[in-house]
Amino acid sequence: MNRRLFSSTVGFVAMFALIAGGASGLFAQKGSQAVVTPDDPIWAGAQDPPPQPQEPAPDPANPPAGGDQPPAAQGQGRGGRGNQPRPYAQVITKEARTDDGVFKVHRINDQIFYEIPKAQLGKDFLWVTQIKRTAIGTPDRPDGGRDVGNRVVRWELNANRVLLREMDYGVVADPSQAIAQAVANRMNPSIVRAFNVAAFNPAGDPVIVVTPLFLTDVPEFSARGRIGGRGLDASRTFLEKIVSFPENINVEVNQTFTGGAAAPGEGGGGFRGSSATVVTSHSMVKLPEEPMMPRLFDERVGYFTRSLYDYGRGDHRAMQRTYITRYRLEKKDHTAEISEPVKPIVYYVDPATPAKFVSYVKKGIEDWRPAFEAAGFRNAIVAAEAPKDDPDWSIEDARYSVIRWLPSTTENAVGPHIHDPRSGEILEADVLIFHNVQNLAKNWYFVQAAPNDPRARRLPLPDDLMGELVRYVVAHEVGHTLGFQHNMKASAMYSIAQVRDRNWVKKNGHTPSIMDYSRFNYVAQPEDKIDAADLIPKVGPYDKWATMWGYKPIPGAKSADDEKATLDQWSRQQDQTPWLRFDTAQSSCGQNCTTDPQNLTEAVGDADAVQATTLGLKNLARVAALLLDATTTQAGDPYRELTEVYARLVGQWTIEMNHVTQIVGGLLSQQKHIGQT
Repeated sequence: MNRRLFSSTVGFVAMFALIAGGASGLFAQKGSQAVVTPDDPIWAGAQDPPPQPQEPAPDPANPPAGGDQPPAAQGQGRGGRGNQPRPYAQVITKEARTDDGVFKVHRINDQIFYEIPKAQLGKDFLWVTQIKRTAIGTPDRPDGGRDVGNRVVRWELNANRVLLREMDYGVVADPSQAIAQAVANRMNPSIVRAFNVAAFNPAGDPVIVVTPLFLTDVPEFSARGRIGGRGLDASRTFLEKIVSFPENINVEVNQTFTGGAAAPGEGGGGFRGSSATVVTSHSMVKLPEEPMMPRLFDERVGYFTRSLYDYGRGDHRAMQRTYITRYRLEKKDHTAEISEPVKPIVYYVDPATPAKFVSYVKKGIEDWRPAFEAAGFRNAIVAAEAPKDDPDWSIEDARYSVIRWLPSTTENAVGPHIHDPRSGEILEADVLIFHNVQNLAKNWYFVQAAPNDPRARRLPLPDDLMGELVRYVVAHEVGHTLGFQHNMKASAMYSIAQVRDRNWVKKNGHTPSIMDYSRFNYVAQPEDKIDAADLIPKVGPYDKWATMWGYKPIPGAKSADDEKATLDQWSRQQDQTPWLRFDTAQSSCGQNCTTDPQNLTEAVGDADAVQATTLGLKNLARVAALLLDATTTQAGDPYRELTEVYARLVGQWTIEMNHVTQIVGGLLSQQKHIGQT
């Protein structure tokens, strides 16, 4: 069977788009968010309708005026309940090309039909939209601008109509409680689109024409805002590909947007020129029938979260319940201390990754394996290369997590993830590595580590060293996609003596967490003889402990509340072991501001910022002496490299001095909960 029902020759508009998800990167962290609601009545069974008089087949190229559906699906029944469906054989004719999967997808000429099994009606699906190919001049966003967004949707049958609803699980209640009906009344899911049933198959499954969903710029699904467009040109928009799999349907749409320049008074700007053509990918994947048991968030441990209000509890107020986001890991052998997982976490390497860095990207992914061993899982995380010979494998498929390499001048990388809003289960994650993050890493490493690593004393850096820096970036961003927030306190939990101890840093790193903004060890002095490999952060003691805290199964626990006592005991280990601590939740006084001088960014050894900066300035003096030789390698070239790197050196000086100024008026803090001394 040819699974690709369309090629780029099919003249069609296709338009799906979703709300953007969160991302965390080298500079900014934003929690991934999602939406949901309580169950509501779904399917009212339909009988196979009686035969109807045959009508001429509709001409999809000339739909009737005033309607967004062709004749087979157009028309209103009494009370707005939809048209009278036609016999199945008159709608899905012998000319249909069919792809069988979670839904049957039919193509007849230029029409697309979804045949939705009754078993899938009323079920939750995650709909993920991304920009697969973008136009030159469209906004180059450091927050992962290719992500259009994600939504939870349901397909519901209502008489002779199928409703596409957007779900929201932000407010819930136990269905056995009286208040559950009031909650359901408050959270009535919005109807994104209503489709007349064109036919019922012999089993009673509805068949709908989904072409209109692709022909218009549906507000809830529009990618227009992501690229700065002001309108969709249907004459230059068409469906490229649609594939149905057992769990999902993937759609790729070639879209042309117009009006890139901002109109007078609108402010902002759009893409270059008067129009831009992009390929937008939509992946609709079925959510788990049985949601994962959630784990309650604890401010003492740095996880991204999912919050909701639960009105069905016994508290005398609406209780906000906050769950951590994490992958679902289950042991093959529940009796073993360490077991293989039933389903490992798999990250694919983008085929666009420079060949010289592929092995380093894989190492960055699998650097997290020891952390999962602390949680009781062996080989829990796996690096794989994308299939080369499967035309239906797609980076944008919502079933796959991918380390993506993007041609961008942005000096950054981000690690967003998408989770099930009912439980916090991470379903898919794409780490975005922007090409010019190499320049950022190169400048950081030269300014911070050149006195301790001879390889860094001449620019550009050798490929093997740059590969290790890419590995560090990947490991940090993979950490975000596993659910971890930044931990800026980590770097202050080692003493200056430990940061300079060759054996200590080999075993524990110069910061306890790779999720800190503690780049390279600028405190170490040449006489400390730190191995060059140990100047770079690694998955550390905090990361292993936090992975254990979030992922280790708790035997006997049947609900999130059953786990609270054990989780509290694990959290209290921070009292005896300072490097297991996380940022204090209430130490922030605003953006880029903290009252705690041990919650600082871009810091090494900030347990004693005065001594750390004193040692750092000694190294900066050494770097200044290296500047000319390192950056003036080609006669006749301008001094661009020297100018750029000198500015980075001055910036590093400012950063380190500011660590000292934060001491004045600051206070030291530790996150504590009831019962801790």
